[in-house]
Parts: sequence; structure tokens; C-alpha cells
Amino acid sequence: MKIEKNDTLIYALGGMGEVGKNMYVFEHEDEIVIIDAGVMFPEENLLGVDYVIPDYTHLQKNQKKIKALIITHGHEDHIGGIPFLLQKVNIPLIYAPRFAKALINRKLDERRMSKKTNIIEIDSTSTVKTKHFNIGFFNVIHSIPDSLGVILNTPNGRIVSTGDFKFDLTPVGSSSDYQIMSYMGEIGIDLLMSDSTNSEVSGFSISEKEVSKSILEIFNKTEGRIILATFASNVYRVQQIIESAIASGRKIAVFGRSMENVVKIARQLGHINAKDSHFINARQLNQLPEEQVCIICTGSQGEPMAALSRIANGTHRQISIIPNDTVVFSSNPIPGNAQSVSGVVNQLTRRGANVLTNSPLTSIHTTGHASKDEQLLMLQLIKPTYFMPMHGEYRMLKTHKDTAMEIGIPDENIFICSNGDVLILRDRVVYESDTRVQADNIYVDGNDASGLSTAVIKDRNILADNGMVSVIVTIDSRYNKIITKPTIVSRGFVFIKENQPLIREAENVVYQALKKKMENRTTFGELKNTIRGALEPYLYKHTQRNPLVIPVILNQKAAMEKLANDRKKTKA
Repeated sequence: MKIEKNDTLIYALGGMGEVGKNMYVFEHEDEIVIIDAGVMFPEENLLGVDYVIPDYTHLQKNQKKIKALIITHGHEDHIGGIPFLLQKVNIPLIYAPRFAKALINRKLDERRMSKKTNIIEIDSTSTVKTKHFNIGFFNVIHSIPDSLGVILNTPNGRIVSTGDFKFDLTPVGSSSDYQIMSYMGEIGIDLLMSDSTNSEVSGFSISEKEVSKSILEIFNKTEGRIILATFASNVYRVQQIIESAIASGRKIAVFGRSMENVVKIARQLGHINAKDSHFINARQLNQLPEEQVCIICTGSQGEPMAALSRIANGTHRQISIIPNDTVVFSSNPIPGNAQSVSGVVNQLTRRGANVLTNSPLTSIHTTGHASKDEQLLMLQLIKPTYFMPMHGEYRMLKTHKDTAMEIGIPDENIFICSNGDVLILRDRVVYESDTRVQADNIYVDGNDASGLSTAVIKDRNILADNGMVSVIVTIDSRYNKIITKPTIVSRGFVFIKENQPLIREAENVVYQALKKKMENRTTFGELKNTIRGALEPYLYKHTQRNPLVIPVILNQKAAMEKLANDRKKTKA
């Protein structure tokens, strides 16, 4: 279907076919509204990459249309991209719920970007109106306070985006707005966009209250110190841990920068009710009896630099494992992290700690995302005509589609999209468009939103897999002669002492190739290509490896002076 002037367009710049960097865009004529601006954390093969963010090129080209960025909640995969987005695009207003606003403010203050935009606090009673959009909100339950779903009233129909959600009948914080969801279903929703992260998990997820009971039971039964690791972003879990520690007469020490930030903000906003006297610092740890100490730290996913990993390695400056310590992992390993977590568990056990991980017997963790039956309930409440599963890898989106078909939504009314695919909402009917927007991954090293090129990533992978070979040769460009034969220096390729014949022969191969090339006048660029062209096939033939070849050509001083003088004469 081709786009017409009065169509409402829906597309994702991130969050489709992946878990992370959520960013969903709604466009009508001269207005754009964005929901969420997240990051994704890199996999192991992305060497030296700190974050993966969406490509903001399309938003840069349409910057004048952007009216608002709406945030559903304060997790990094929904707010972590804001500093990078603000480097590229002018966002006039950010609407965010209370807890997310505090986290965004801290993030922008750290980067001295607080004056880049205005942040307006919203809740379930708020409305945002532009010329074409009328936007409302409703409470959903997630693992962080102040999580919202969004309803967008457009000239062509109504769209609901759930954000990240679950259904918990005995929640720790506020409850879901079941009545509002049901009312939306009655008035008619044309398109539902719903969280797919746990679509492959059957049943209902465990209530956070059940986890709270299990944690309190551990505190009551444990005699020694308790070291508890969880996601810093799981604010309700951190709240339950602190309340259990206070109830059992323990003082709390918090380690890990992200954990310290979350606890500070949660206390300021009233989500954690604890006095300063309930907390201790690192120096006070050894002054209290073991049974009065609770340590809350980061590192539940086996991250090498997190507090728990350093404790397990014995490299933490302030905490060492002592016999009778109990270490509790109040989390499940994210796919891909199981081996790292297992390594930390083994190290802790070897040092004498009693380690507890989540299992059907312990129930010390529950997800913040809806399982299949909860997704069914959302579909039943909203009763959409069209459905677009979002926030999940392809198999998750496909499973969520199958779930929607179980309640009677036709196959042709369900759209599994990729980042950049455009849906058209026209007179309450949804069509697939023949248009795509640019939605590539941008790899960020440090805080530079311009990102690394694919060539840089490729070079890093070559260095990791095959190492580097540098070829140094000295020439005299005046006479087109080689002064010193090539010297090869290797790093991460072969052990030079044990491969002297290979290196000497490689140097000779390069020398002969250069000698032939320099029989006629040539350029530095051609010489470098000659070195690569001669050396790369030779090294692969003898080692079956392709190292990164870096030619270094040194020109004699007198020749360099002659070149400089020739350039001056040319300019004159």
C-alpha cells in the first residue's frame, strides 16, 4: 500500500526482532510523536562497543515534525538512548513518569545536558495534545515504579502501546488500571502494540509478593552475613530486600554505582522507606556482628567489573567472602549470561559461601514481563482489530502472534514487523506500506553518538581472531629505491621466536614485490597495496589465518624535504 497524505504512519526504529533499544514512532502529516528511546547492550562479538542505539537519521531529516518524546518507564532499554538522541535531534518536550524523570535528570546532569530539553512529569491522569494527536495513559505493573501504557488517538483511529507490563493480582506497588483497559476495549481500539518478551513462557508469572515472602524467610533463617545480588533497575525487588533486612534487624550496605543511584532516587521519591540509620558504609561492615549485616550489590549477571564478580574473584577492596556468608542471586541469567553467572557461583562456593539461586523451590525471582496467559488477558481486555507484537526477538513476536490468533484475531490482521517497516493506519484500517525508513544499528564506543563504522567493527573482529602484522620499510622517494629491507612486527598472530623462518620468508616476499613495483614511478598508496597484496596470500597459505596487515612506509629525511619543497613550488 502506498502512503497517502492523510495517513497515520507507525514504525519502530528499535525493539523489533531484538530485546532492547525500544523506540516507536507515530507520524501524521507534519507531526511526529516518539515513544521511548532506549539502548541495547552489546553481545560479546561487538568488541569495545558500550551501547547499541537506533539510527536517528530519519528523525534528523524530519526534525521539524517532532513534537514530543513519551517515556513509558525508567529502564535503560527505554531511556538509555536519550543522551545520544539529544546529540543528534532537537526534542522540544519529554513526557516521563515520576521515577523515569528522576533517572533521566540524573543521566543528563552527568553529561551536562540538562538544558538540552524540558522534561514534564506525567501519570495515568495526564493528557498530551498536539494538532493531530490526543494522548492518554494508564497504569501497568512492571519491575520499576510509575510504569505506563499509552493510548494515542489519531485522525485515523486509536492505537494502544502497552509498554513493558505484567499482571500481578497482589502487586508491591500500584495495581494495573484494569477498568481503563476494559473501557478502551469497549470504545474500540484499532491497533494494539504489546510487549512480547515472555511470549514463550506459559501461565502467569509469580507475584512479587511471593518473592518478598521467600526473601524474608531467607533473612529470618540465615545466621551469617547476607550478600544479595539483583538488577539495580528492579526497584520493587530492591525495596523488598531493604524492608526484609530492616525487619530482621540487619544494617544495609549498598555497592555498585547503579544500585547506589537507584536506592537514592527511590528513597527520595518514597518508594523505599528507610532511614539513614538503617544503612552503613564499607568501613562499618567489620564492626558489626555477621548476623546484623546485609550487603546489596550489582553483578547478578556475572558482569566482570560488577561488585559481586570482584567479590568472587577476591579483588574487591572492601568485601571478602568469609565462611558462613550466604550469597543470594535474586534474578535469572539473561540468555547468553548463564556461563558467566555459573563461573561466579563456582568462585563464591569455592571461597566458602553458601549460594542460593532462583529455582521452583526457592522463588527468589520473578519476571517483570507478561507471560502467555497475561498477554492473553491484555488482548482480551483491549480487544484490538489489528495487532502488532513488539519488543522481542523474532521467535517471541511469532509466538505472540500465535497467541493473538487463539482469541480470534485473523492472521491477516497481525503484523510482525522489523525495525524500519512502516504500517499505515487509514480510516481505522491498518495496511503494510511499500516504504521503509532507515533503521540500522549504531555502535557506540564511549559517549559518541556518531557511532563506529562497520569497518571498525570488522577490524576489531579480525584483530581478535587473527591478530595484527605490521610491515615497516624505509625508502628514498627521490631515487625510487628501497633503503632497508622490510621488517615485520607481529602482535597476536604468531609467536615470533618460534616462527623466525616464516617471518624472514615473509619479509623477503614483500621485498621482492616492492622491488618489482618500484622499477617504475609509483605512489605511497600503491606501495601499501603492494605490501598487502603480497603478504596476505602468503600468510594465509602458510597459517590459514588472515591478520590485519598494516604497512608503515618511512621516507628518507632528504626525500621528505624535497617533497615538501616541490609542494610549495606547486602552490606558488
